[in-house]
Amino acid sequence: MKRLALAAAAMTLPGAAFAHPGHTETSGLASGFLHPVTGPDHLLAMLAVGLIAALCGGRMLWALPVTFVGAMLAGAGPGLAGLALPGVEIWILGSVIVLGLLAAIPSTALPHSLLLAGTALFGLFHGYAHGAEAPTTGSLTGYLIGFTLATAALHGIGIMLGQRVSAKIARSAGAAIALAGAGLALIG
Repeated sequence: MKRLALAAAAMTLPGAAFAHPGHTETSGLASGFLHPVTGPDHLLAMLAVGLIAALCGGRMLWALPVTFVGAMLAGAGPGLAGLALPGVEIWILGSVIVLGLLAAIPSTALPHSLLLAGTALFGLFHGYAHGAEAPTTGSLTGYLIGFTLATAALHGIGIMLGQRVSAKIARSAGAAIALAGAGLALIG
């Protein structure tokens, strides 16, 4: 637990905020995969989706991640097209905080339909950012596949964490994610 709290706190350091190293220096699949993994805002939100899915269990175990990924891919289109979407970074930072808080509360606190709708909304903004920040060289298809695979992997890590530790520890991890998101918002 201490390691998780320290890792979350480290994510709030100024050098980590909005750092997406590597996604512009590579192209295609590698670039797409690196984008969500190297951006603390994306990484934390996607881990939180996995935690929430694990804590809810049942059909939410797959429904939340699939909803996020589907909405993310839908949001990538307007980003790739260069269409304006106001407040993207605010929504992304807000998603880290809100999803972390949702992982920190009992899974029965909100209706699953509301969790799915919120997850879709946040996925849309994350996808827009991925699309808007796509490299101009390399395979666009590879890039899309890369960030989709990385997102699914991060959801899977969150699910595995949520299933392998007690609910109390998983909720504590959610709280740590929300705090890290607040830290990112303060320095962003």
